Amino acid sequence: MSRAFVREGEGNLDDLPDRPISDAPNDVTREGLAQIEAALAAAQESLAAAQAEDDRSAIASASRELRYWSARHATAHVVAEPEDDSQVRFGHAVTILRDDGRRQTFRIVGEDEADPAHGTVSHASPLARALFGRSVGDVVRVGSGEAEILDISRIKAPRGGAR
Repeated sequence: MSRAFVREGEGNLDDLPDRPISDAPNDVTREGLAQIEAALAAAQESLAAAQAEDDRSAIASASRELRYWSARHATAHVVAEPEDDSQVRFGHAVTILRDDGRRQTFRIVGEDEADPAHGTVSHASPLARALFGRSVGDVVRVGSGEAEILDISRIKAPRGGAR
């Protein structure tokens, strides 16, 4: 590549752009903080291994992950478990009945720990935002349909996610 096409100050050509970070608050559960800490440790180990091998591509990839997880760790805010189940809050498991007959249970968690296929959704997701502050029996708009809140609990959503 001609140097004429590289802007000054761009740094190492092997640097990867940073992973995008949401503008939403970095609220996490205690489990979510543990996941971030594990990912941060794994990124540090990957970087050390890549440096030992002098693998520029692996160094760039591990550095990118280390920057991301360091930023997520620095901004993480552990939200205490809700004290009551009268209204949907961060950390609750919520069971809904969609207007197409599907019954689903999701736990509302931080963005990095969200995995809808395993029963967790991000607090910044449209579904969670629609549920916050609502109670059992309330009907909320979900996508192009509606859903009724059947249950609010502090019990974690089952592994395997939506039912």
